[in-house]
Amino acid sequence: MPLRLPDRLPAIELLKDENIFVMDASRAHAQDIRPLRIVILNLMPLKITTETDLIRLLSNTPLQMDISFMKLKSHTPKNTPIEHMMMFYKDFDTLRQEKFDGMIITGAPVEQMPFEEVSYWEEISQIFAWAKTHVTSTLYICWAAQAGLYYHYGIPKYPLEKKMFGIFRQHLSTQTFPAVTRMPIFRGFDDEFFMPHSRHTELRREDILANADLTLLAESEESGVSMVMARGGREFFITGHLEYAPNTLDKEYKRDLGKRDDVEMPVNYYRNDNPCLEPVVQWRAHANLFFSNWINYYVYQETPYNIEDIG
Repeated sequence: MPLRLPDRLPAIELLKDENIFVMDASRAHAQDIRPLRIVILNLMPLKITTETDLIRLLSNTPLQMDISFMKLKSHTPKNTPIEHMMMFYKDFDTLRQEKFDGMIITGAPVEQMPFEEVSYWEEISQIFAWAKTHVTSTLYICWAAQAGLYYHYGIPKYPLEKKMFGIFRQHLSTQTFPAVTRMPIFRGFDDEFFMPHSRHTELRREDILANADLTLLAESEESGVSMVMARGGREFFITGHLEYAPNTLDKEYKRDLGKRDDVEMPVNYYRNDNPCLEPVVQWRAHANLFFSNWINYYVYQETPYNIEDIG
């Protein structure tokens, strides 16, 4: 089944080239079915790239979804045309009276700042609080995962000596094993899987384990905490980037090379560790599986048919 997207969204044509079935709002309007309503708060600098990455993963399900994009009124993006933002994004103030089956909140390039010093902290705090009563399940990614855990549960972040940058092997948490193996979010998963990371700060497992409201799902000897769940799956916090395209880390590495003094080659990424060769994609299958499981088991099977009953 297709995703229902705003008319003329650039991701539509990009994904059609990959044989991914999407339809614009005009065509979907004629179908007599209630699609899942998914809202994406996109805080990443390259909005169109992130839109495409997320839509690609959401499309791997037999369910029809109506995708909306939310933006912050207190922050103006610098790397996306204002025309694009005006055409496809709505302010939180416009959407706050609505309810959604699922929500995704992306990372943001502000992780080295204290949370309260981020210019839009007050507004995003309102969104975090709103999501608890207006969304069935919310997926927090990278900085949003750290910010959400800090806002909801008081979990701090810690600076890293060097950037966590590359593809890292993950395993289900030994502290919650074997219970996590029976969780639907991991249905079909192998014992180990890979996840891209690109961050300067971290969460610490002892803080997660000390909070009875949180369940540590997955972690890594190299990259630390990677997945945390709360409220029985109403909230997921992912510290990495399963949504990344194959060339995302490559672009980031070559963008910063020579411009920053802390740039190192992403680990476990390039074939033969040679940046002149193509990346080796090791996370795509589990990324698709994770998003499909989230949509199926924690959104579709948990959300009420009458969307106004969410809360």
